[in-house]
Amino acid sequence: MKTTIYVPGDAVALALGADAVADAIMAGAAARGVELRLIRNGSRGMVWLEPLVEVVTPQGRIAYGPVTVDAVGSLFAANFPAGGEHPLCLGPTGEIPWLARQTRRVTPRLGVVDPKSLTDYVARGGGEGLRRARAMAPAAIVQVIADSGLRGRGGAAFPAGIKWRTVHDASAAQKYVVCNADEGDSGTFSDRMLMEGDPFCLLEGMAIAGLAVGASRGYIYVRSEYPHAIAALQAALAAAGDFLGKFRIEVRKGAGSYVCGEETALLESLEGRRGIVRSKPPLPAIEGLFGRPTLIHNVITLASVPDILAGGAAAHRDLGIGRSRGTLPFQLAGNIRQGGLVEVPFGLTLRELLYDFGGGSRSGRPLRAVQVGGPLGAYLPEAQFDTPLDYEAFASIGAGLGHGGIVAFDDTVDMAKQARYAMKFCAVESCGKCTPCRI
Repeated sequence: MKTTIYVPGDAVALALGADAVADAIMAGAAARGVELRLIRNGSRGMVWLEPLVEVVTPQGRIAYGPVTVDAVGSLFAANFPAGGEHPLCLGPTGEIPWLARQTRRVTPRLGVVDPKSLTDYVARGGGEGLRRARAMAPAAIVQVIADSGLRGRGGAAFPAGIKWRTVHDASAAQKYVVCNADEGDSGTFSDRMLMEGDPFCLLEGMAIAGLAVGASRGYIYVRSEYPHAIAALQAALAAAGDFLGKFRIEVRKGAGSYVCGEETALLESLEGRRGIVRSKPPLPAIEGLFGRPTLIHNVITLASVPDILAGGAAAHRDLGIGRSRGTLPFQLAGNIRQGGLVEVPFGLTLRELLYDFGGGSRSGRPLRAVQVGGPLGAYLPEAQFDTPLDYEAFASIGAGLGHGGIVAFDDTVDMAKQARYAMKFCAVESCGKCTPCRI
């Protein structure tokens, strides 16, 4: 019987040598007469342990990492296909404390499933939300989203239910669902990871949204710098068969414009024009893509939908604090010891995220500041690290959670240079028409 081995095909794992590790494992198995089945999964999100190799044993999946090509020989000598002991052995993957302390509602299959297999996705709970949505009236689906308290997982954090109801109530022969996958802020990578590691979740969320608002077509606008995500989405669409019903989805590649992360500039680009923001009104929910009612969300917002439909509005609403309900996959980057993707309910403090999950700075020096919410976000000093991760709490100190990207800096950072860097980035990327976005 073949042993199943997982080696991530995630972009970060690839950058750290995952392809070479996978080749070395298969070559080592062939040389030893060991039969292996190799699956290229997404990353679990523990970047400092990549490439993370997992082996399926009768006791569950056992993790080893970070695995290098040079370590493969000693792994075989330790009989790692059977879960053998080795200095790189981390034990059962799900029991790694960094993972076990998370609440993965949006990303439970990340690093678990074969991203190319619809069968694997459905076997691990995928499709349940869409199945339930098909048995409901469109208005009832909209009400579930409204009752859940879901807000857009981007800069504005606008209540999703209001958007959905507006598009639902608009009268038009053709409506659209558009996924904004133009994840351009520094320190953000949750959209990329989900598209690469669990693409069917995004497709399911879009199909549910289509049922709710009466849209038959969807577009995923992916930044050109994400070739692996584009390939994963196209492979998932090719394998989807009748999973999406009559809802049709196309993947469109962006052209390197930061401004196209703004929803109306994205629509302009989708229509084949230069990506410059539109003045509002009219809102895209009324006159969006090709002048038709359009529901626009980013990847994580749409990927939150299947779990809400499958588990009910209350299960989502019961997590979080204040008006920030549910969970958010936060992204830890910069000078941080344990960088990666951390999905937790709103309400945890920034300090808990930086130290309990991030482990403090990678340099071992005190953290001086963190930038939250991308290049347009605030730099927060250590005195504000006890701020709860909550949209309103961050707004009250002049900051924003944005997409949940967090970049850490130790006490050697020159904050004047960082401010200059951020302003230069904004000047270079600006389309020169700031007022529509600002207001």
